[in-house]
Parts: sequence; structure tokens; C-alpha cells
Amino acid sequence: QVQLVESGGGLVQPGGSLRLSCATSRFILNIYSMGWYRQAPGKERELVASITSGRSTYYADSVKGRFTISGDNAKNTVFLQMNSLKPEDTAVYYCNARAATIYWGQGTQVTVSS
Repeated sequence: QVQLVESGGGLVQPGGSLRLSCATSRFILNIYSMGWYRQAPGKERELVASITSGRSTYYADSVKGRFTISGDNAKNTVFLQMNSLKPEDTAVYYCNARAATIYWGQGTQVTVSS
């Protein structure tokens, strides 16, 4: 069974930076979109950023200008550079890949606190 493996979460002070990484445990053919979702306690999971195979990107309004998504769908990798982090960015961040099937990672905790 294919898994998405995330890394890079942790505890950071407000204003700090983190870089999340995601890769597949086995190659997935024809991924057309990869992205990052997040879920804070008591809230619904929301799309943070995504990138298509054509390199088109999407960002939630709350992260525009602070987060940058990059990666290569053909190589099954996606990254999320998070700068100027705020306490409201605290959440579990999930990697997502869309091909003929939708794949999810197990989640990585990001905590922004002084």
C-alpha cells in the first residue's frame, strides 16, 4: 500500500520558519495535484496550498505571501516552506496526492508558540 511520508513539523516561535517535506513510499503514476491540508483542534480540515502537474499553484488567503509550495509531481515530492509563522498556523498538516486515487499522509504537528 502506498503511503505519503511527511517530515519537518515541530515547535517554532511566532515569526519563525519551518519546511515540510512529503514523499511517496512507492512511485505513483500520473499524479495531477499534490498539496498540503491542515486541521486545527475543533476545526475542519482545510486546504493550505496545492501544486498541479502543470506547476499551477493555489494558496489559502490566510497563508498567501508567507507560505510557498514547491515540488515535482512526476517525482512524487512536495514541499511547503512556511515563513512568518503565526500561532493560528498551529495544526496538524497533511500531505495529499491526487491521481486515480487520493492519497493522504499521516500528518505532522506544527506548533507556533512562544
